Amino acid sequence: MRELVRKHDGAPPVPTRLQMQKLNGFDLYEVTVDELQDHFSQNHFSAAQYVKHCIDYIRVLNPYLEAVIEINPDACQIAEKLDEDRAAGKIRGPLHGIPILVKDNIATKDLMETTAGSWALLGSVVKDDAFVVKRLREAGAVILGHTNMSEWASLRSKTHSDGFSPRGGQARNPYDLTKSPFGSSSGSAIAICANMAPLAIGTETDTSIIRPAGINGIVGIKPTVGLTSRAGTIPISLNLDTVGSFGRTVADAAAMLDAIAAKDEQDGFTMVPERKQPESFAACVSGLEKLKGARFGLPMKGCFEPLAPPSAKVVVSKVLDAMRRAGAEIFEVDFPSIDERVGEDGSWNWEHGDPHRSEWTVVKVDAYNGINDYLQKWLVDSPVRSVEDIVEYNKQNNGTEGAEPGALPAYPDGQSNLHEIIDCHGVKDETYYQALNHIRKQTREKGIDAALSYKTPKTGETIALDGLLFCDRSGIGQQFAAQAGYPIICLPIGLDDDGMPVSLSLQHTAWKEAELVQWASAIEDLWNRENGWRALPSFRNLGAKNIPTEK
Repeated sequence: MRELVRKHDGAPPVPTRLQMQKLNGFDLYEVTVDELQDHFSQNHFSAAQYVKHCIDYIRVLNPYLEAVIEINPDACQIAEKLDEDRAAGKIRGPLHGIPILVKDNIATKDLMETTAGSWALLGSVVKDDAFVVKRLREAGAVILGHTNMSEWASLRSKTHSDGFSPRGGQARNPYDLTKSPFGSSSGSAIAICANMAPLAIGTETDTSIIRPAGINGIVGIKPTVGLTSRAGTIPISLNLDTVGSFGRTVADAAAMLDAIAAKDEQDGFTMVPERKQPESFAACVSGLEKLKGARFGLPMKGCFEPLAPPSAKVVVSKVLDAMRRAGAEIFEVDFPSIDERVGEDGSWNWEHGDPHRSEWTVVKVDAYNGINDYLQKWLVDSPVRSVEDIVEYNKQNNGTEGAEPGALPAYPDGQSNLHEIIDCHGVKDETYYQALNHIRKQTREKGIDAALSYKTPKTGETIALDGLLFCDRSGIGQQFAAQAGYPIICLPIGLDDDGMPVSLSLQHTAWKEAELVQWASAIEDLWNRENGWRALPSFRNLGAKNIPTEK
């Protein structure tokens, strides 16, 4: 196990009423997966005891953070069975007995309900576990509960409060409860940040893993579309959706990626011949020595140049300087398509450009077909069978679901996106394919792939870079990866002057997760040795309950 350098040992810096109690005399605040396995193997405590420990802490924190929608009532019994297996010498792997939280749009065939945060699906029964949940159970993980999220994964409205769902309430950032946790996998990121569990899984269509991970000060891995199966996950886009992992270290997040990444005949994107997966992502975890001779690109225009606040740029510049001292080279690069992809105000939205080059053209068609398919094939005897049914349910329950503009503060424009999704009827016409090809070309060949090929100004030599670096709260660079379907990983590197987390992201082309894990863990090791463990959540403004939260 790689040694972890910590300068925050002792009681966590949180209000007394929120401090985690010790378990059998052991302080488990910030505990890693490897450390838990050591505790289990030395009989310091059992998996069942640790699962109950997590549940108890969730009950303390959740009234403040609203990160968890539901706790699995069978979690302790499942853990007890896994303890019996361990005693019999039947250990399934690194996740044996480890509790894991699951985003509420990923189906679990148990006593919990999968609702995407909507009352419309309350009471629904799924026919089976989602493929990634099956993989976790087979790996010995304990499905601890469902996490809160932006309702329908931020799909329903053009303007909404990130992390809000009618069923789960407003999820809140553990560093400052008045600030946004970003979305849509906010509950999963918050829970890991606040030590409710060691690991969680989330989904991403467009930055829904990476942005919550970054602003909540943890590690997030958003894989190449097709590395993990989407079967049994309430979808948005066939072309953009992916399932990824959250942890407090790169090693932890990589260990869970090992469990959920696999081919699945139910998801054709996982069956493409170019798909690549190493024997173990966790085995790719490295130390700072790997940085010697590494070459990275730093996209400037629209990414690093406009980075705000200024104190965030100071934080990331210190990390970049440390990487250079460790022997890495960092080159300033740009996306050739940056001007076309980003609006004049420097922002990006789903409806950018005319319909022939807009991500929204693709997303709304995919969403209509994908959601209807999920409701009809994965739910047992549910009255909600279509997007039209969702819209009608929201109208009938306007007080809780905010169907009409102004009915709920979280949804100023009601359910505007759902209406547009219905209007497209899921038709894949010429405009749909033009838009899909356009966004792929602009973010792949004219975006990430181009930036990874650096031409030196003096000699004209072309250098294949080992990855691209971002510190990007606006999400511009992260959205390139989303629309390209390419992988991205982020890790915490400090706090800005407002006490909010600053995150460093790394990108590469398709199927390069192993390389990203290697470089991210090397940077993590370097920065931990120079700066200590990640900055822990401070729970400022603990009583805040305003909706929406501040950006």
